[in-house]
Amino acid sequence: KRKLGKFEYANHGTIFLDEISEMHPSLQAKLLQVLQDGEFSRLGGESDVRVDTRIIAATNRNLEEAVQEGTFREDLFYRLNVVTIQLPPLRDRKDAIPLLVDFFLQKYNEQYRKSLPPLSPETLATLIQYHWPGNVRELENMVKRMVVLGSEEAVMEELLGGGERRNEQSRNLLANLMDEL
Repeated sequence: KRKLGKFEYANHGTIFLDEISEMHPSLQAKLLQVLQDGEFSRLGGESDVRVDTRIIAATNRNLEEAVQEGTFREDLFYRLNVVTIQLPPLRDRKDAIPLLVDFFLQKYNEQYRKSLPPLSPETLATLIQYHWPGNVRELENMVKRMVVLGSEEAVMEELLGGGERRNEQSRNLLANLMDEL
């Protein structure tokens, strides 16, 4: 049975390529060919498939440096680099944190049929002060955990240093299980 690929699904629409800088060089060449020609050959296919797709690509790396290092194709860089939007990391735009928290709370309360209330001012202040090495994805997962657990306290304990204790408890539990085996 023939299965449609991502570009076929995105035909006359948009495809989002996340972490484009991590793409293997052989895939970079194939992507470049699709962008240049607007068509590709399906594996085992007998004819080319035409697609008209807008590409949005994201990365956390500097692609110009990756081109200089030889890890990203220069021709693909210039083909993709039509409009560049620099989005600073979350730690540099802390004013967005309350809005993102509200959005993620609503999203996961609906998804999991929960009703976690808005976060306390203390928790929100802690989130604003945190340095967010994992950026927006880390914030999203933290809010998701709060909703799933039905409480902000456990996640705040982890954020404020309780994570080490939780890791130790997990190691002890694993060691006990291994002893029983």
